[in-house]
Amino acid sequence: MTEVEWARLTAPQLRELAARPGALAILPVGSLEQHGPHLPVITDAASASAAAIRAARLVAEEIPVAVLPGLWLGMSEHHLPFGGTISVDFKAYAAMLEGVARSLKALGFARLLIVNGHGGNVDPLAVIVRELAPAYDLPIVATTPWFLEPEKLAAIFDSDKGPKHACEGETSVMMAVAPDLVREDQLEEAMRQAPPAVHAPAGFSRFYSFSERAPVTGTWGDPRTASPEKGERFLEIQAQALAAAIRDPALWTRPDPIWRPGRGQDSASGRVE
Repeated sequence: MTEVEWARLTAPQLRELAARPGALAILPVGSLEQHGPHLPVITDAASASAAAIRAARLVAEEIPVAVLPGLWLGMSEHHLPFGGTISVDFKAYAAMLEGVARSLKALGFARLLIVNGHGGNVDPLAVIVRELAPAYDLPIVATTPWFLEPEKLAAIFDSDKGPKHACEGETSVMMAVAPDLVREDQLEEAMRQAPPAVHAPAGFSRFYSFSERAPVTGTWGDPRTASPEKGERFLEIQAQALAAAIRDPALWTRPDPIWRPGRGQDSASGRVE
């Protein structure tokens, strides 16, 4: 099997890989935050890394690819009330990802896929990607595997209708990839919630602490029906969806050099090669 994990490769191997046409770096990103009484704080980074590595292995024979070590530091300030959480602000998060993109550009990689495992990173990543891609003339794509193939994923759930937090889905994945870190004796405790959760009305945006979304235990969803078998099925669907995205040329066109002097005088419909 072709080695796809960046940390397990030597510098000469990575140099050779980066020189190949279409070389892809994959960066799993997550967080270090509370996941109820039953899951470890590394859950988001661990699940993103697992999906990314599986996807890379599916395409490694046809595409030069390396999966970076998972970035465990994300935007998780809303989880601070529960303890165990380390967070950065947007400026610091954007700076870290810019450093990665700048390094990859210098190394010769042709593109970057960011695989995200944390809900609090979704909106920041959307902004960061749209800033970095034209700035570094590098195709950069960000995605959250839990949002891909929603109908296929939903068919696996029993207690929840979809992914939430420290829920049936995340617990199943951790049972599959790191069963020794799952506290199955705490699954019932994870369901102890009071008062009722607060949810924003549709169409409005504001800051909510997770203590308002998942009072008492920090668990949103029901992990009691989780299983390692479900975790394997979740990861297989996510890996297949990521592999399809890696192969999709529509995602990897060169960014329009919008900030180039005089770009506003060019044809607005002209394609960038």
